[in-house]
Amino acid sequence: MRARSARRPALRTRTRARAADLPALRRLVESTEVFYPAEIEIALELLEDRLRHGAQSGYEFVFVERAGQLVGYCAWGAVPLTKGSYDLYWIAVAPDAQGLGIGQLLMRRAELEVVKLGGGRLYIETSSRASYARTRRFYRTAGYRQAARLPDFYARGDDKVVFCKTIPSRAPSRRRAHT
Repeated sequence: MRARSARRPALRTRTRARAADLPALRRLVESTEVFYPAEIEIALELLEDRLRHGAQSGYEFVFVERAGQLVGYCAWGAVPLTKGSYDLYWIAVAPDAQGLGIGQLLMRRAELEVVKLGGGRLYIETSSRASYARTRRFYRTAGYRQAARLPDFYARGDDKVVFCKTIPSRAPSRRRAHT
């Protein structure tokens, strides 16, 4: 078996938010050059709310670090007044870390956490802007289907595109007795 490449530091995931994540998160979402300034402020507000209120905030996170630097994160929470439906609010990977499987890692981890919380469906809202084409392709590749498209939702010519995935519970497998 081949040893881990010395050129690529190991990725570390965690779900616990820390105050030091605030400036790191700002740098991360700004580095993508996809989000509007108001959107960046919302991403930070969700994290601030989690830091202030803990699990009572309703916001859950997964952070991915490489060599001590935040290179990816996602945030999600339960959809109010539903049973088992969750929204993925944010997912972002630093441009210099894209293509390393971090986005896939974040999605799998978020899906596992949703199942642990009793969820079964994960919804994602995104833009129809050309700058989000790669993002929409990523969701489709991850097994999400387009559930809705709301024309001119964000602005004229900028539709809201809603994706959804039903996440099967990860029931423990049973071993069959040998006869």
